[in-house]
Amino acid sequence: MRRQFPRQSMSDVDERLRVLAEQVYVSALKDQQGTMGLYTMHEDCPIEAHEDLQRALQRDLEQKRDLILRRSHTLSLHLPDWLGLGPRPVQPLTPELPPSLNVPEFQRVTISGDYCAGITVDDYEQAAQSLLTALLIREKYSRLAYHRFPRTTARFLQESRDRPWSTDQEVLPEMTPCPGEGQDPYSTEGIPDDLGYLLKMRDGIIEVYDRPEDLEQSRPHLLPYPDLETFAIDLSQVLAMIADGPTKTYCHRRLNFLESKFHLHEMLNEMAELKELKCVAHRDFYNVRKVDTHIHAAACMNQKHLLKFIKASSQTEADREVLEQDGKKLTLKQVFEKLHTDPYDLTVDSLDVHAGRQTFHRFDKFNSKYNPVGASELREIYLKTDNCINGEYFARLIKEVAAELEESKYQYSEPRLSIYGRSPKEWHSLSLWFIQNKVYSPNMRWMIQIPPEWDVFRIQNMTKALLLSMEHPLCKP
Repeated sequence: MRRQFPRQSMSDVDERLRVLAEQVYVSALKDQQGTMGLYTMHEDCPIEAHEDLQRALQRDLEQKRDLILRRSHTLSLHLPDWLGLGPRPVQPLTPELPPSLNVPEFQRVTISGDYCAGITVDDYEQAAQSLLTALLIREKYSRLAYHRFPRTTARFLQESRDRPWSTDQEVLPEMTPCPGEGQDPYSTEGIPDDLGYLLKMRDGIIEVYDRPEDLEQSRPHLLPYPDLETFAIDLSQVLAMIADGPTKTYCHRRLNFLESKFHLHEMLNEMAELKELKCVAHRDFYNVRKVDTHIHAAACMNQKHLLKFIKASSQTEADREVLEQDGKKLTLKQVFEKLHTDPYDLTVDSLDVHAGRQTFHRFDKFNSKYNPVGASELREIYLKTDNCINGEYFARLIKEVAAELEESKYQYSEPRLSIYGRSPKEWHSLSLWFIQNKVYSPNMRWMIQIPPEWDVFRIQNMTKALLLSMEHPLCKP
């Protein structure tokens, strides 16, 4: 696959852009341990410092006088030459709908006039340039990662460069269809064969080789990826846009404008929309399909569900060996005795697994909520796939949640499990747990996430053990 974008050099970067990017990056590093966010700027860099108020008003007045004389209802943006763009008219904020589109007769809000951005013309052009650059960068990396990119935006970006757009230019992800009705979801038929690729890590990057001779001659397989310098330039452009005053001012005003416009639409058309909703047969909030995304599998059940399961298992399987510590296996009853806790006395409050407002931006407190009663032993028993009982309790919990989703018919979820990279056997262990416990449900779509915790492993001196544990000879030092 060809490189989908040209290589860039740091010498091509504007000095002003580089300085702004460094300001944001340094600010982020200083606030990494604090509560301030990446978008918080120091008081010595306010938005108003980027313009002289009197001179800006004078330029704005001159631009408006020129626009009024021309009696034009469009505004031309002069974009930089390096984007390959010429002056293009800005479309009206509320374009007319085609007559063939069958929509209810709602009252509509139209913003008209020569100039209605709410900021100076120069700032308007600068904000438009920054946002267009950000869209081009996003499209580039979306294509690189085989992610879907909105057609409307892709068409606009192509037209802004005077290039035709067609559906053949879309890059779509390769999707594996879900098992249909009557098909075995655990069947191993149709799994792709081993393609014989070889892997080698070089400077922290895994390179792929087609044949052993390519490995010996250091000729990796050509894959579309950004080189470090190009990625640093793109990151600098995004960071500079974050610190750019006119861009932030325009975006803030634009979002406020859209929100106000929506509230005005609600006031004008609330009753008409309710009337339209009542005319739709067999559809309301309870029988419209709903999807919960980004659900951690260990938190897919509610507090009451987990509490009932813990109590039920402690009553019916108290003598079952469920945990191994210091070479000794403990029964469920012994685990609770060690924790000085009686399962009968447990409540939702004492379980303490609810992530409230006190966990906002506090991942240390958020992660502690995965420990029922604050005990990591109970998390190991009930919320892990690889433990003394091979994740049986965790699988039963998920299957109960899946049964509730299937019974409701219109609810779906996207639970996710983690691969940490601590051992090359993690994939095999996770797939074995999934198939042996038959966790599949048509109302669930599973995601595998790889948390960026290499820095944690390095602090704990686990990196050398990780490399030595890899079974492939090319991965050994």
